[in-house]
Amino acid sequence: MRVLLCPDKFAGTLSAPEVAAAVAAGWRTVTEGDDLLIRPLADGGPGFVQVLADALGGRRLPVSTVDPLGRPVAGEILLTADGATAYLESSQACGLHLLAVDERDPKAATSYGLGLLVAAAVESGARTVVIGLGGSATNDAGAGMLAALGATPLDGTGAALPYGGAALAAVDALDGVPRLRDALLVAATDVDNPLLGLHGASNVFGPQKGADRADVLLLDAALERFAAVLERDLPGCPTGLGALPGGGSAGGLGAAVLALGGTVESGIGLVTRANRLDAALDTADLVITGEGSFDHQSLRGKVVAGVAGAARDRGVPCVVVAGQVSTGRREAASAGVTDAYSLVEHFGGEETGGLAAALSRPADGLRELGARLARQWSR
Repeated sequence: MRVLLCPDKFAGTLSAPEVAAAVAAGWRTVTEGDDLLIRPLADGGPGFVQVLADALGGRRLPVSTVDPLGRPVAGEILLTADGATAYLESSQACGLHLLAVDERDPKAATSYGLGLLVAAAVESGARTVVIGLGGSATNDAGAGMLAALGATPLDGTGAALPYGGAALAAVDALDGVPRLRDALLVAATDVDNPLLGLHGASNVFGPQKGADRADVLLLDAALERFAAVLERDLPGCPTGLGALPGGGSAGGLGAAVLALGGTVESGIGLVTRANRLDAALDTADLVITGEGSFDHQSLRGKVVAGVAGAARDRGVPCVVVAGQVSTGRREAASAGVTDAYSLVEHFGGEETGGLAAALSRPADGLRELGARLARQWSR
């Protein structure tokens, strides 16, 4: 039997390669005769660089950067063998996982650290810089990133603004020119939300980052003001920046990339091309994918939805393994999911400590689920 293992990460616990390895290890305790193809996936968020490095090779260069509160953290960029393209991920500098729960405040969080990563990629000689967007704690529309690149947001007195999305309510001008050495920026994301409005960065994603309703209104108004400044002061910035698809990804980092003349590309599409997922799907007898939480959002543009749809189109069964499952069986089936397995339920359910076990022992649970799946599917 030819089994394709192509999960996303389990956020906060295991990377995508670790998830795939655990399921494969469990499967092999039941049978050694099956052909297991491992193709870990990412959609632009945490794990984007690691998955691409496994697929493409190249050089991984460490870069010192800062987190959303300005504290030192380690980042990296991936350079292709010819040095022409650099890949990086915003979550290494802007990630929500870098902050404790009581530190989360999108009014103050900055994307400055991402600017340091982009600058390092440009200075390495890359002509194209691909930025994986996702999992961010920021809501500053890339204002911090632009400052790190040499274009500083100013208030009406000509003073540099403090970092964070809230300060942009007073933005009046952009001072300086981003130092990109003519490199092309590409935002890799599967979020198509615009920067502004009811479906924009502040309204949709702000609450996940610690914003209350008053914060959301303040931030949306601040980003509207900043978008107008970018359109006026950045040569080549497209008009209608606040409404462009993808501009709202990662707290408005998508809009900053677009303002710099960059483009938006599907993160999962980029990864699946790099690791030749289509060819693996064409020959698979069973597909196993998964993520930390399989819920209603999973079927709207995330990794699992793309994999399940592709498997369905080929008439191949697709099984989802997840930390938690809250998607209805009928809804999942309509998206191409044959069955879904929850670590929480595997460990006995939330009422009997299953959630704690799923968070503390995810690899053990996935190995056990891998063995269970092998007994059910291997022939």
